[in-house]
Amino acid sequence: MWIRNANVYLPDRVLTGGSVYAAGGRIARICGPEDGSPAKPDDADEVWDAEGLSIVPGFVDVHVHGGGGADVMDAADDDEAIGRIARFHALHGTTSFLATTMTAPRNELERAVVGVVRAMERGVAAGGAEVLGLHLEGPFLNPRRCGAQNPALIRPFDRDEMEDLLARGRGAVRLVTLAPECGDALRRIGALRDRGVTVSIGHSEADSETVRRAIEAGASHVTHLFNAMNPLHHREPGIVGAALLRDELTVELICDGFHVHPDVVKLVFAVKRRDKIALVTDAIAAAGMPDGDGYRLGGLPVAVKEGKAVLRDSGNLAGSCLTMDRALKQAVAFTGLPLAEVLPALTINPARQIGADDCKGSIEVGKDADLVALGPDLTVVRTYVKGVRVDG
Repeated sequence: MWIRNANVYLPDRVLTGGSVYAAGGRIARICGPEDGSPAKPDDADEVWDAEGLSIVPGFVDVHVHGGGGADVMDAADDDEAIGRIARFHALHGTTSFLATTMTAPRNELERAVVGVVRAMERGVAAGGAEVLGLHLEGPFLNPRRCGAQNPALIRPFDRDEMEDLLARGRGAVRLVTLAPECGDALRRIGALRDRGVTVSIGHSEADSETVRRAIEAGASHVTHLFNAMNPLHHREPGIVGAALLRDELTVELICDGFHVHPDVVKLVFAVKRRDKIALVTDAIAAAGMPDGDGYRLGGLPVAVKEGKAVLRDSGNLAGSCLTMDRALKQAVAFTGLPLAEVLPALTINPARQIGADDCKGSIEVGKDADLVALGPDLTVVRTYVKGVRVDG
């Protein structure tokens, strides 16, 4: 596959009139106008003149519950659920993601983890985003900050249950969200980190001292900053204050215009190190589906109106109907920053957080050919996952 005559967004610059050649699913060559007009590679099955378009790295979403009518938890019984999610998000520029679970009874959570691993081993059909692993959002959270998680099912950190989930995950668990102030979760952070798991603080009301101790133990991530956590207070900065100040923490932001006010998104980009911001969707099964009140998340009824998903009973935000292409557009609009300065938050930053930056997150020779073509208005024109075009 050979894309030519595009604006190619490289890690350190934008290559105007650039060409990208991919072979065997990886980026094999990157050429600029200074290299002359490269001849068509002999083994290129597809040549595309992308004049006027921008070629950017594929988006990496580390927080996806569902989309296109399917939920990650459905993987326990439905072998096609993950594939439907993967295909839906690929059409919106996401080329890899973490399948994210919800708080659920232990046996249901175990079965969902096994189902996701089964889907990963089988492989998503061509045209779908790659599943890089699992994000366990719960069940070891603070019920007072449950958000859309079922408070009746939230429970104290259980070492045996976590070990069982890791074992069933067979190395696929890459990210775990927990509340460090609850039970002995704080004492278990180091063990998770040592197993190669990124530990995230979320659904929590930890004070600043507890956050400091969590960072020292190995926590390096914050789940959907500002949401399902204690707010910033001038006498107790808590999670939000630490997240903005401590370089050890990468923060998730949901840029759907509902979860975080546009001005607050702009504030985060102004005060937080840019390489420590990761845009996520927190998308649920209702993403890409019509408005209505027949949806569920974590077993709880959800209503969607004008793209906003809430729990029917409490009115709490229930994940989102966001896609990464819209998150990009809105982040650019909210912050006023150029595309090149926002892109890392959807690409290399999240990839680095889950240890996938060796093959994902940037356009470099040797990395996977996960590429997205954007129009001048940042609309996704075409997506490639490991060099395979995603057909709508």
